Amino acid sequence: MSGERRWWPAPAKLNLFLHVVGRRQDGFHDLQTYFQLLDWGDEIGIEVTPAPGIVRADGPAEVPPDTDLAVRAARALQSAAGVRQGAVLRIRKRTPMGGGLGGGSSDAATTLRVLDRLWGCHLGTGRLAELGLALGADIPLFIHGVSALGEGRGERLTPVELPENDPKTGPGEWFLIIHPGVHVATGEIFQAPELTRNSAVLTIRALSLAATRNDCEAVVRARYPAVSEALEWLARFAPARMTGTGACIFARFTRAIDAERVAARVPPAWRSYVARGVRRSPLLAALGED
Repeated sequence: MSGERRWWPAPAKLNLFLHVVGRRQDGFHDLQTYFQLLDWGDEIGIEVTPAPGIVRADGPAEVPPDTDLAVRAARALQSAAGVRQGAVLRIRKRTPMGGGLGGGSSDAATTLRVLDRLWGCHLGTGRLAELGLALGADIPLFIHGVSALGEGRGERLTPVELPENDPKTGPGEWFLIIHPGVHVATGEIFQAPELTRNSAVLTIRALSLAATRNDCEAVVRARYPAVSEALEWLARFAPARMTGTGACIFARFTRAIDAERVAARVPPAWRSYVARGVRRSPLLAALGED
């Protein structure tokens, strides 16, 4: 593995609910959410090089390499561990930008986990999660790689099963995800004066999707009519909700075939994806940790 490039999974996530429970003195918000990992997302090709440079050979054209979270993560690990080697990164982007699926954060987490192994750093998940949190609040989720309740900025993770999930097999649900073709900036939504910031904190015992919502959804729907239109369309077939701060929306299905039947009817102006919810990230299996 030391110098050979291979493709590593960088799975997407859904926020099955998102409550904003307060505003912090540092300008961030305190949240309560459930992160559902998926068996679908981006892929990262990583090749170790003897020279110390970090090069992104392929990646999303709209993101300059120096601002790409995967590149920044690699450089942060290199600095923290005193690594003299470098790496070439190639990103197969499947998750839409500004969709609320955590694509950039997952790319960064996969880069950290894999280079920690390939460079021989062995910092461990705790230290890698600290490095990741400095770059983005969702990165610790993907570092640990387990569907979980997220609190604080989202970095305080408690792996729990929702009552709606099968405790033996895990989530097992299939999700139809629709991207209505708009990019939603997270900062814009969290800075919106009309955003509700006082949702009650749910205890784990009281945790149930029926008692939850996405506090950001009303703000996004008012500002982005395409998201509102997509939610109304999908709600004709199954209960629909927005993930994160948008723009993607989703609905849960018991069987893949049911999700695929609705996906076949999605208007051509929108992009759709069918993915399975998983308890553990496919990255863990790729690293031999599953």
